[in-house]
Parts: sequence; structure tokens; C-alpha cells
Amino acid sequence: MPYHNPQPEFSRPLDVTRVPPQGSTEKISAESRECADLARRFGLPALHGLEAELKVSRWRGEGLKIKGRFSVDLEQTCVVSLDVFRSTLGDEFESYFLPVGSAAGAALIEEGDAEPFENGIIDMGEVVAEAVALVLDPYPKKPGVAFADVIEDEIAAGSDQEAERNPFSSLEQLRKGKG
Repeated sequence: MPYHNPQPEFSRPLDVTRVPPQGSTEKISAESRECADLARRFGLPALHGLEAELKVSRWRGEGLKIKGRFSVDLEQTCVVSLDVFRSTLGDEFESYFLPVGSAAGAALIEEGDAEPFENGIIDMGEVVAEAVALVLDPYPKKPGVAFADVIEDEIAAGSDQEAERNPFSSLEQLRKGKG
């Protein structure tokens, strides 16, 4: 069943009217419950911490630009060894927002250059969560583990075991006249 949650796990609403003309700097971090909810959302064994620093500034009159950086402390499952390992990720991002129904921004929203917002509120937590989702490796590998190592281990385990697992091995022996 696909993940669906209409309420953001990490919500930090920003009233766009409180952003001064010179902009503002916002620092946000996820609490332990929010980390657990985000880990579930991202399909991770655990998320231990998420912090972000955001520079919020006016953009195109009614809109806002959020330029930020985040760091996340998380656990992932190695796709090669299936071991759970801890790592940290960090990245920088920019997001642009215009109010719904903005005549000046309708084309930008439609083209995907800006995100719409309603009721004068932008959820900074969700902006950061989306940025994190974009940098998560869908196929994480534990440092020092390579797929070639696993293949070589299987080959070293012997071809007899492979023949037992292969449903066509008995047909191969018949074809060679050994059955």
C-alpha cells in the first residue's frame, strides 16, 4: 500500500506577511516524533535528526524565495548486504512560491518554476522534507560494500549449490546425455 498522509510530518508554517522586505533567516529542526514520522514516509529504518537553515526573501512582488541548506542524520538499508548503516546527508536548495491566483505568476506556476501557496502560508518544514526526499539515494550502499564482493562470495560458495537452486540444471544434464 503506498504511503499517503495529508498532514505534513514536519510542519513549520510561515506567514508570508511577516517576512520583512530585507528577508529573514529561519532555523528549523525536527523533533523526535517528527523524525520517526519522516523515517516512515521515506522508508528508512530511522531518522535521528534533521536541521535546516533557510533564507527567506521576497520574490516577484507577492512571492517568496526560500534558499536553504539542511543536514540529516539517518539510517539506511544497504541494497547489497541488507545491513542497516548510519550516515549523514546535507544539501542546498532553492524553492520559489507565488500565491494561488496571482496573475503575474500563473504561467510560472504552470511551468513548474514556482509552487503555489494559499492563505498566505508556506510550510517551511514540508519544503525541507521534499528537498531531503530528492537527495535520498534509492539504492544506498554501506561504505566499503560492493556488489562485486557479494557476487564473488556466491561464486566461491560453489557451483553445486547454484545447480541445486537452478530449476533447469536437470534439463541441462539430460541435454548432455547424463540423465
